[in-house]
Amino acid sequence: MQETLGSAWGRLLVAERHHLSMDPRLMTVDALTAAAPAAPRTELLELLREGFLEDLEGLDPGFDSWLGQERQRLVALARLSGEAGLHESQTAEEAMAAAKSLLQIDSAHDGAWRVLIDGHIEAGDRAAALFAWEQWREAAGLSNSDDLPADMVRFQARIRAGPAAGAQTPSGRNGGSVLEAKTEPTILPELMPGRGRIRLGIREMRVFGTEADHALAAGLTEEVTTALSRFRWISCVSGASLLAIAEQGGDAEPPWSGIGLDLILDGTVQRGTNRLRISVRLQDMRTGGEIIWANRFDRGGGDLLTIQDEVAAAIVAQVDPVLLIREGERAAYRGKRTATPRELVLQAVPAIYRLDRNGFNAAGDLLEAALRVDPNATEALAWYAYWHLFLVGQGWAADPDAATARAVTLADSAVAADPNDARGLTLAGHVRGFLMKRPVEAAVLHERAITLNPNLAIAWCFSGFAMSYLGDHETAIERMRQAIQLSPSDPHLFFFQAAIMMPHLLRGEYQAAREAGREAIELNPWFTSSLKGYLATLGHLGQEDEAASIRTRLLKLEPKFTVADAIRRSPMTRVEDVECYAEGLRRGGLPEG
Repeated sequence: MQETLGSAWGRLLVAERHHLSMDPRLMTVDALTAAAPAAPRTELLELLREGFLEDLEGLDPGFDSWLGQERQRLVALARLSGEAGLHESQTAEEAMAAAKSLLQIDSAHDGAWRVLIDGHIEAGDRAAALFAWEQWREAAGLSNSDDLPADMVRFQARIRAGPAAGAQTPSGRNGGSVLEAKTEPTILPELMPGRGRIRLGIREMRVFGTEADHALAAGLTEEVTTALSRFRWISCVSGASLLAIAEQGGDAEPPWSGIGLDLILDGTVQRGTNRLRISVRLQDMRTGGEIIWANRFDRGGGDLLTIQDEVAAAIVAQVDPVLLIREGERAAYRGKRTATPRELVLQAVPAIYRLDRNGFNAAGDLLEAALRVDPNATEALAWYAYWHLFLVGQGWAADPDAATARAVTLADSAVAADPNDARGLTLAGHVRGFLMKRPVEAAVLHERAITLNPNLAIAWCFSGFAMSYLGDHETAIERMRQAIQLSPSDPHLFFFQAAIMMPHLLRGEYQAAREAGREAIELNPWFTSSLKGYLATLGHLGQEDEAASIRTRLLKLEPKFTVADAIRRSPMTRVEDVECYAEGLRRGGLPEG
């Protein structure tokens, strides 16, 4: 490399026995410069406008992993820097420039839209203000027929009225800062309703003990906020915003439910001699602060950044399914007469997890109703595709070919409707892998989903399935373990255990497959895939008595299932894998068909 670079540039390299690096004193790294505290507030936003090292993807798995983490870190820093720019700008032009830059990486940022619209109104450009208002409404996922939140109605009225005489401008030219200059009630932009999403406030972690690291608490809070923001149906309110609200109210415990929050996530950090304890809880403010989830994470000594990343990932992965089930139960209680498509989907999700046949059929009706209201609702399309996958997999479809075709159409429509929805991508990917028997295409969708949201446990599980279908069982097991590690109490845990059973079975690791299969069946006795894989495992182990019991249970749920059906449905690409599965079923006593 020194010879290639020549004498002028070769001195940049610092060659040691085990490492090769570059001398930072002789070079400038734009990402580091833009992320420095002294950098202009919009510099990092401008740097990330065209992406971050997009042309270097796919060179090496380890590098791709680092690249994904670095992108997430820089985007989080850029967002914070852009939000600070909204507060600190001294002129309307600076504030609007900061808002536009922030919208490049977060097209639904309420605070940026407000500042931008304010600026156009005060400049007398009502056409530009109305255009920005329309973009804000679209970013919030609101159609022309939807009822508008009160704050959007107020902005619409201001646009029609034009700038008020003597009103303070968004630049704070009459003495206030950008956000202090509003004549409306003092509610931070993030706290206003948007998209009909659930509104989750994330409080700054509290620190107990003199030895605890305050930087860890702050970093963990920010990491959790950033990670939860990747879930499209959750609207996060940062700890800094909550702190500002608390300081304005002057109360030790402000009335969070009075400022538009549905839930609060908070926690504590404690350090012992060689031990770190992080306790977290999730409260539903709509039911008087009821604690609906809590967990404790104990870690030994080590790198604090690694601990921060691991714990934040675990918190986020566990909170998402808890909220899915919780919101589904609330939506079911309200009924479907006036429900939105999202509420109808939420009602359907718990029944899909449970796989009780009557409830499952009702879930299909709910998803069908959601699509009648909005044929392009991404969540409804993706979950209905997934529902059809279970319909076929459980042997419940009267016409499996028609159900498969319907699932494919729904999955493709979900991806087309929103190619950046991680959950929609991975659900569609599993339809392609399992039903369409296109695991290569499925793997691409799963990788995209994981890149968009690395804390989505089900994406890791589905990605593992695709790897196993392709014969890479070692990678499959690693990915499925990641899903279990991220969310060990997930409502889908039965699915994760059934998933990891199969690559163990196909690798001849029958005892490991047996343990996973037994747990999957205990967690959900209605999931026929668990029974099928477990029966094949028992067949290879020669456990005739237990195999007879499992076979009876399987045929009660799916009376006509045979070895021939298993072979026909299998998405596995290697002949030896299909034969291993089929032979296990034969030895377990399943009819040949």
